[in-house]
Formats: sequence, C-alpha cells, structure tokens
Amino acid sequence: MSAFSALIARDVRLAFRQGSAATLSVMFFFLAVMLFPLGVGPEAAILARIASGVLWVAALLSVLLSLDRLFQADYEDGSLELLALSGLPLELTVLAKCLAHWLTAGLPLIIAAPVLALLLDLPAKGLAALLLAMALGTPSLSLIGAIGAALTVSLRRGGVLLSLLVLPLYIPVLIFGVAAVEAAIAGLPSISHLLILAAIALAALVLCPLAAAAALRLSLE
Repeated sequence: MSAFSALIARDVRLAFRQGSAATLSVMFFFLAVMLFPLGVGPEAAILARIASGVLWVAALLSVLLSLDRLFQADYEDGSLELLALSGLPLELTVLAKCLAHWLTAGLPLIIAAPVLALLLDLPAKGLAALLLAMALGTPSLSLIGAIGAALTVSLRRGGVLLSLLVLPLYIPVLIFGVAAVEAAIAGLPSISHLLILAAIALAALVLCPLAAAAALRLSLE
C-alpha cells in the first residue's frame, strides 16, 4: 500500500508541476461550455434545456483530452518498464495512475461544474443530481480511458485512435449521467440512474485495470 500511495502522490505532483492535466482539462471544460451560449443564443429556457447534456459532453471531452499522457510520459522515459518490474502488480500500478488521473483531471471538473451550471441556467433542483452523477461517472471515464491509453501507448500520434477506441465506451456513462440530471429537474427520482452509474464504476474498477495491464504488457514486450 505504501508503494501504491507513493505512485499516486508522484503522479499528482508531476501533473500539477507540469500544469498539463488539471489546468488544461478545466480550461477546456470552461471554454467548451461557454461557447454554447454564443452558438445557441442567450435564451434562458434553451440553455436550461440543454445544460445537462452540454456539461456532460464537455466533461467527457475534457477527460479524454488528458488521457494520452496517462502512460505516455512514463513509457517514453522508461519509467513504465521499471514500474512493471517493481514489486507492485501492474494492475495496481494502473489503478494508482487512474486514481491520480481522476484527482487531477476529473475532480476539478466536479468542482467547476456548479459554476458552469449557473452559467447555463440549470435549475437548482438538478444541481445535486449533477454533482452526484459526475462524482460517480468521472472515475469510470478515467478507468475506461486507461484501456485506450494502454493500447496506444507505443504509437506515435495515437490520440485520434485513442478517441475512436474510448468514445463508444463512454456512451453509457453519458446517457445515464444526463438522464439522472433530467430526472431530477423533472421532479422524478434519479436514484435508478445513479445506481447504474455506480454499477458501471464498480465494473470498471474491477475490469479496466486488468485489461489495461494486459495491454501494457503487450506494449512492453
């Protein structure tokens, strides 16, 4: 566990020191959301209607933007081989890097979401559901994205291929994340959608580190 926590702390320090993960993801999140009022007009009714979908799509793309560096930097400088040969199982190494990625690229989006929700006139009764859905959904984005990042780690300019691999797998998270917010706005119970998001997160927590570790072993051979 000490090696696991040390790896998380290392990746978090590197991300904030380089300023690439947290800053870039949050800035893209803000810019992507702020473009919609300019494109569809300032009418509050229209913005409120599309707010949940806009926030979720922007969050999804923001997480996707930082995935290509999840393993790439360690692969290029040889650190990934050392991590694979260390006493920590490669599956736990993947899980630690996914957690660090969520802390630097996913958690800031959850913190920024209420501000952008107000900008889009999201009804107040949908705000709690939005935060809960993003808290349950964004870890799945990091875990699922780790599979695509592991498959493309040895490829130059693999960002486009990474997007093609990962985006279809993100669709269930997007659907149920938006549905939870829409149900809360309509006065309907959103617990079923949140439970499905929790189930996706638990399944990703178990399966994605195994798949990503297998892909990394193939890349390192």
